[in-house]
Amino acid sequence: QVQLVESGGGLVQAGGSLRLSCAASGRTFSNYVMAWFRQAPGKEREFVATVSRGGTERYYAESVKGRFTIPRDNAKNTVYLQMNSLKVEDTATYYCAAAYIAEERPESVLVGPDERSYDYWGQGTQVTVSS
Repeated sequence: QVQLVESGGGLVQAGGSLRLSCAASGRTFSNYVMAWFRQAPGKEREFVATVSRGGTERYYAESVKGRFTIPRDNAKNTVYLQMNSLKVEDTATYYCAAAYIAEERPESVLVGPDERSYDYWGQGTQVTVSS
């Protein structure tokens, strides 16, 4: 079992920045591809970004590309979502997710944007961007 706890959400003005954190516990963090998803009121949950086990490969939704980054620190069992140039439409609850990858597979493997590929989820943190 892996426990994921998000933090760092809040209220920010459009154009501002926030950094979300997701702390993992319970299993070897470096065995998991990590991702961020978000869900706005009245909408389905959508993929935001993902990072490989080793941190070298990253993939972003088109809507956030160039504005968000997803670094991870395996020594701290934490993945981040650095959000810059925030827009009102980025308002949502942001969820951290983890997908187990067998150790024999390359550290560069990504799982992709399908939420069904992820095994564990956090409780979410709210991000509100005001105009």
